[in-house]
Amino acid sequence: MRPEPTATAPVTARRAGATHVRHIVLGLTVAAYMITYMDRVVISAAVPTIRKEFGFSLATMASVIAAFRWGYALFQIPGGWLGDRIGPRRALTIIVAWWSVFTSATALAWGATSMVAIRFLFGVGEAGAFPIATRSLSRWILPAERGFAQGITHAGSRLGAALTPSLVVLLIVRYGWRTAFVSFGMLGLIWAAVWFWYYRDTPHEHASVGDQELQLITGSLGARPPAKKVPWRAILSNRGVWNLCLMYFCYNYCLAVYLDWFPTYLNSHRGFNLLKMGFYSSLPLLAGTFGDLLGGWLSDIWAKRSGNLPLARRGVAIFGFVLAGAATVPAQLTANPIACVWYSCIAFFALELTVGVSWAIPLDTGGDFAGSVSAIMNMCGNIGGAISPSVLAYLVTAYGWEAPFLVAASLCIIAAMLFSRIDASRRIFAE
Repeated sequence: MRPEPTATAPVTARRAGATHVRHIVLGLTVAAYMITYMDRVVISAAVPTIRKEFGFSLATMASVIAAFRWGYALFQIPGGWLGDRIGPRRALTIIVAWWSVFTSATALAWGATSMVAIRFLFGVGEAGAFPIATRSLSRWILPAERGFAQGITHAGSRLGAALTPSLVVLLIVRYGWRTAFVSFGMLGLIWAAVWFWYYRDTPHEHASVGDQELQLITGSLGARPPAKKVPWRAILSNRGVWNLCLMYFCYNYCLAVYLDWFPTYLNSHRGFNLLKMGFYSSLPLLAGTFGDLLGGWLSDIWAKRSGNLPLARRGVAIFGFVLAGAATVPAQLTANPIACVWYSCIAFFALELTVGVSWAIPLDTGGDFAGSVSAIMNMCGNIGGAISPSVLAYLVTAYGWEAPFLVAASLCIIAAMLFSRIDASRRIFAE
């Protein structure tokens, strides 16, 4: 019988004084989130060029984009389970290397079928990223820092997404679209090596954690042994988990519309050329970066000052969803292309106010199984993202480009209603 893998041995001799290893861990996690979105947004900026080279119809291109999202959605739970089972250090190293290889492999596609297969396998790799990263923070980040931590990690992802379109367009103009995929894939392989070298699954195992920081972390989180068996029955029978999942389904449809199609929308519907498309499509994503930072931070401050964690989580998220829905409507009704972009910036900023709060909920309620809880949430959410390309292709063909965005506005209001039923103080199971 093969022996169970053992964790890194706890460090006995520690340095005196203050250390900030948990903040370096957070910084590495932010970098991972940036790379996830950079790798998935490459194709969004390359859509016009790829369609022109291969002669893909809008429906065919939608299938290529949907392939990633189906792989991403269906492998959320296996990805979260992997992180809970073998630990975030090894799990993230494996999956980041996996998806980076398939990011670069997109350049090898020779038609629709090969591209669908490669993008599906890319999605399989990225599926575990957020659940395992959430699990990686669960033993390092203090409860009072969770909202900010989730906000800054997702801000990193949106910043990566905001920087990518212009970079991709420049690479396409100079070297062709295949070079863009190869270049971005290399970033992930470098990150995977650094993560495996530096990160440890618990603060006790990290030689650079000082006495003060270790006491601070264990005093806030406790020093519990790693749990092995995931309590799926308790998780799947919890009503709050399913409200969280439905809310995130609505959110991810909206997110996918912006991430996957906003550059094409500006190019095809609003008349922007390739260079202008790359610049203006990045602005809502940049606005979303600030929304991510602000949402988690506001929620933590509100909870600290009021002592009411459920209200702090709900208040920020509900405001964000309502504002996002309200701003999307004039963005589609205006005849001015530049005004459309600015309204879209407001809408995406507000939508992203909700993200840090949403991902703080699994940490608040899931404890050591935050990875598995967030995996279920992200799986259900990304089913919404996976169906969005087909829905968008139908709506654009039947009713025009405004229709999928107006559907997104309606889903924002539904998400706000669902979030009003989520209680961040109610643990899924007893420790």
